[in-house]
Amino acid sequence: MKRLILTLFAISGFYLSTSAQEIDTVPIPLKDMEIKLKRNPLPSRLGTITFQPVELKPALVQAKINYWKTKATVGINANQASFSDNWKGGGTNSIAIGALLNHKAEYSKESYSYTSEVILQYGKVKNKDQLQKKTNDRIYWDNKAAVQLSKNWYFFASLSFESQFDKGFSYSRDANGNEVAKILSRFMSPGYLTQSLGFEYKPSKVFSTRIGTGTARQTFVLDTTIYKTNPKNFGVEVGKKLRNDLAFQVVSNLEKEIIKNTILKAKYNMFIPYEDVKETDHRLDVVVTSKLNRFLNVSLTGVILYDKDMDLKVQSSQALALGVSFTFPR
Repeated sequence: MKRLILTLFAISGFYLSTSAQEIDTVPIPLKDMEIKLKRNPLPSRLGTITFQPVELKPALVQAKINYWKTKATVGINANQASFSDNWKGGGTNSIAIGALLNHKAEYSKESYSYTSEVILQYGKVKNKDQLQKKTNDRIYWDNKAAVQLSKNWYFFASLSFESQFDKGFSYSRDANGNEVAKILSRFMSPGYLTQSLGFEYKPSKVFSTRIGTGTARQTFVLDTTIYKTNPKNFGVEVGKKLRNDLAFQVVSNLEKEIIKNTILKAKYNMFIPYEDVKETDHRLDVVVTSKLNRFLNVSLTGVILYDKDMDLKVQSSQALALGVSFTFPR
């Protein structure tokens, strides 16, 4: 029975394929059929079409690669307070103003790089019946050229300069209660010029450490009378204007956005003289800046300094400021 059914299926399939083939190949005679094609209503032209060659001038794109990256920040902050003569809460009329300029330029091409950074800071406060006093005063210019040796290591050469704009004083009272100012420092008294050669470790964009195996620093005290009020004379021998030191130097930099719109910037500098390791200098600068909106920001700055040529104790300063800042390019 199964064989009969399979045989019938085979016969029916063969018949269908044969009939389909016959239908597809049936010839249709067209000779005796009257087929008229409709005339095209559109006019027609017979002839040759000629093409004229057109000269195309190549378009030159004046594109240049810019290997420089620059950033500048200008900031101004001010504070003012006044009280009436009968103000029972107590207080002193005062006005304070400060200015800041940071400029950084970076050049990078293949394995070569160059960085120049300028930091200028100055501020003053005036209280009623008191002398004007500085709240900030710094000139700092750092230049560094580097060649990449491997993924994270560079060979660098750097040159930096540091001093201040204005005179610096310490304040006391005389026998009559009047405020007396005693000069401690001024422009280029002291002034520092530092040259360094060594290796830099830079594992990421936010952190780097320079190891200056060959570092020379010149300390300037151009005002030879400073020693009368500042006996240490910043380590320069009394009567002279210059002191040379050879040292091992470590400079670490950190700049990172710790939370949204808040940047932490820290710089640590260690200077170890080869002549006397016990005279090692340390300086830590920390700045936390939080941007409130497009122009307003609040900043907290702090400096910790240990230098035996200035004082045997650790020095420190701190400032909190609210002001206006402009950054270029935006």
